[in-house]
Amino acid sequence: MTSRTTTGVPSASRPLPAAATGWLLAGPSVLFLLGFFILPAAQTLWLGVAARTEAGVMQYGFTLENYQRAFATDLYWRILLRTARMASLAALAAAIVGFPLAWAVARAAPWISRIVTLVLVTPLLVNVVVRSYGWSAILSRNGLIAWTLGGIGIEDAPSILYTEAAVLIASVHVFLPFMVLPLAGAIARIPPAAEQAATIAGAGPLQRFLRIVLPLSLPGLAVGLPLVFSLTAAAYVTPQILGGNFSPLLGTLIQQQVLTLHDWPFGAALSTLLVAMVLAVNLVFIGIVGRRLRRWTAAA
Repeated sequence: MTSRTTTGVPSASRPLPAAATGWLLAGPSVLFLLGFFILPAAQTLWLGVAARTEAGVMQYGFTLENYQRAFATDLYWRILLRTARMASLAALAAAIVGFPLAWAVARAAPWISRIVTLVLVTPLLVNVVVRSYGWSAILSRNGLIAWTLGGIGIEDAPSILYTEAAVLIASVHVFLPFMVLPLAGAIARIPPAAEQAATIAGAGPLQRFLRIVLPLSLPGLAVGLPLVFSLTAAAYVTPQILGGNFSPLLGTLIQQQVLTLHDWPFGAALSTLLVAMVLAVNLVFIGIVGRRLRRWTAAA
């Protein structure tokens, strides 16, 4: 005979408490993050404070020698600053190039929107190694750009391969979809009536962009800019192929320390600095955008 509660409802049909249901639903994701994110991050932090003897033997303990070495050595400090500068320039260039493309995706005729979206998304199906070698062939001394300049009479054009410019161009191309797609979503949510009202009030195209479109596009920029910055700062393949040893970024340096020199503690310390730099930039940018949005909302 089925047992009943004091309310007369069978106990077997009672739903689980809301907290238990939430934990059951979140459990797989929590376990996944714990096993593949939290534990590796903790191990990286642990290795970053370990020591390495002159014989190459790793000694576990607590030391800040690896971090002191990263900031005290001029080469490592310059690579850290170069990584921050290149990531910032890539994010800014992606925003400048991506805004017209995002506008086309969100506001152009359907066939134009589909073509632009296809052009943006299709390269994601190609491996980043292939795309980087493609840019290497284009930017080399005997590549497409040099051949085109030679065809119009400009001989001995300097090659930009293995320079910061080559890494910047390829990084913008590789990570441009991560800027355009969230920006297009923000532009699509801008009501056309707001622009029409500004036009009736006498605002020109530049004023409409600065006072209507740009402020209302900030949620998309708040996603795209930190995303492109983070991906560029952590990139390894593109800087290695197009920058080589002439313009290394932090990802290249970490690979050299871990796989070539087998200096795991110093490589872990550099990885921690990279993550800390990316998180700091993201938090600062999100804070700036949040304050700006609150200010514009209060003014409205």
